[in-house]
Amino acid sequence: MRKTPQHTTVLVGIGGSAGSRSAIRLAAEEAGYRGAELIAVMAYCGELALEAPGGGPVAALRTADDERAVAEAALRDTVADALGDQAEKVQLRTVLGLAGRNLIETAQDVNAQLIVLASRGSASMLLGTVSQYVLRKAPCPVLVVPEPVVTARPAAAGHSPPARRR
Repeated sequence: MRKTPQHTTVLVGIGGSAGSRSAIRLAAEEAGYRGAELIAVMAYCGELALEAPGGGPVAALRTADDERAVAEAALRDTVADALGDQAEKVQLRTVLGLAGRNLIETAQDVNAQLIVLASRGSASMLLGTVSQYVLRKAPCPVLVVPEPVVTARPAAAGHSPPARRR
């Protein structure tokens, strides 16, 4: 009996948090270490298609196709911003529905080796509902990446801060 080669995949869930870029970069590193394909997934709810934007006229309603196009553009821009020229190597998927459920289904469909997610906020170590759901249901290991901590820049070498007057 001949075994078929195992296709390896790293899956990264992309949301609206600032930590998504860090999660993408880390997922790309992991995919490189594993010789795996990287798939970036962004879920969208489609609810915006039900109401006029900004209380505008009903003729300005967005369609489900409009919402998908917005999600696709956001996903493409986020991955390109995080990875630069390497972004073209990433498979992009937008999915309609709940983020957690869609991440688990995608991970099962592609037999993912790893799921990478961004945490929600750097001030707290509490996980969001998507991260909690994925951690409970995942068919593979999950890596939750904290948002980067922004620190004040140190004074440039040779320059001291201005002296205080008394």
